[in-house]
Amino acid sequence: MRRAAFLVVGAIFGLALASGARAQEDASVATLPESAIEPEDAIEEEVPQAEPIPREVVPFDGPYSPGAIIIRTSERRLYFVLPGHRAIKYGVGVGRLGFTWTGVSRVANKREWPDWTPPPEMLERRPDLPEHMEGGIDNPLGARALYIADTLYRIHGSNEPDTIGHAVSSGCIRMTNQDVIDLYNRVKVGSPVIVQR
Repeated sequence: MRRAAFLVVGAIFGLALASGARAQEDASVATLPESAIEPEDAIEEEVPQAEPIPREVVPFDGPYSPGAIIIRTSERRLYFVLPGHRAIKYGVGVGRLGFTWTGVSRVANKREWPDWTPPPEMLERRPDLPEHMEGGIDNPLGARALYIADTLYRIHGSNEPDTIGHAVSSGCIRMTNQDVIDLYNRVKVGSPVIVQR
């Protein structure tokens, strides 16, 4: 009988402790702002974001004068040569298979928020493209363009920053809008452009 009484008292005491602990848990939840409590179906799936390729000043040797642009398509990097055997290294997108090229040219022209007129060869491959597009945030040439003399190609910004570091273009060199603005402000018309594999 005495043992049964201890069991009953123990059970009541245990229930009291458990309900006190639950009340304390409930109180802590109740003090959170409503925005911090989300139903399970409100949790959004994480979408992967493109990691930017940071521009950096790096040691750079070679027979190039300050102000030259060296593009190494296999590295997917553009180097703007500085004095003192240094260069600013930028991440770029380059031509996809069948659209890669090499050569030596110069910057023929520079434009801010350039219009885009796809060449006939591109319109033949992609009839869904517009024949002309005004400059702006939705324009594939992005915020700035450096026109490479005697070619159809440009070094330009992009409204698709996740393509930087990849071989996806029809031969143009793509940069993030932030990087192309930085480069544009440094480059003079007539600057040499050397594209290497």
